[in-house]
Amino acid sequence: MNPTQFNNKEDLKRYPRTPENDHRLLERIGADIIFAPSEEEIYPEPDKRVFNFGMLDKVMEGQFRPGHFNGVAQVVSKLFSFVSPDKAYFGEKDFQQLAIVRELVKQLGLSVQIVGVSIVREPNGLAMSSRNQRLSEEEKKNAAEIYRVLRESTRMTDQYRPKQLTDFVIGEINNVPGLNVEYFEIVNDNTLQLISSWEKNVSSVGCIAVFCGEVRLIDNIRYN
Repeated sequence: MNPTQFNNKEDLKRYPRTPENDHRLLERIGADIIFAPSEEEIYPEPDKRVFNFGMLDKVMEGQFRPGHFNGVAQVVSKLFSFVSPDKAYFGEKDFQQLAIVRELVKQLGLSVQIVGVSIVREPNGLAMSSRNQRLSEEEKKNAAEIYRVLRESTRMTDQYRPKQLTDFVIGEINNVPGLNVEYFEIVNDNTLQLISSWEKNVSSVGCIAVFCGEVRLIDNIRYN
């Protein structure tokens, strides 16, 4: 668990920690080595480095979790210096984080290849996350509506411009009991800046953060 990427100490305290289960899963798929250093090993002294990612870390998650991505950059850069990997795999559920890590590698001139891994979902469509363990069965059922609405919205781009579609998604999800949208933005998947129209040569992705009760969930979906 990396404390520098949690701007909310209560969130860090509540975040699920399942090292024994993680070890069993890794053994099952044939992992040879598990690298799980302690906080003291990673941060023998405070890391005061400040990274500049331009506008990549100012929007969406960056707006609601100030300092989060600087903490991500600190620990990921340390990890890469310890391990010197040829490839590193990051889930696409954290779409903005993936963009930040790619920019980090570019800025530091590292040779590691960053590979995005498709979102893995529960049978009901809910994006898999450690945070799902904190949801009740009723909340999991409600949270599955996030993906249903996102998926439905991809079939409506001929009818709605991005701003109209954004309003539709927020309204539909907020109508689900127990769900409250923190943000939903349709952005250029390279710059992470809002798009105002659909363009064939510009790939776009809709990124969302939703509170299901007290649990904050993120997800995203591609439009083109």
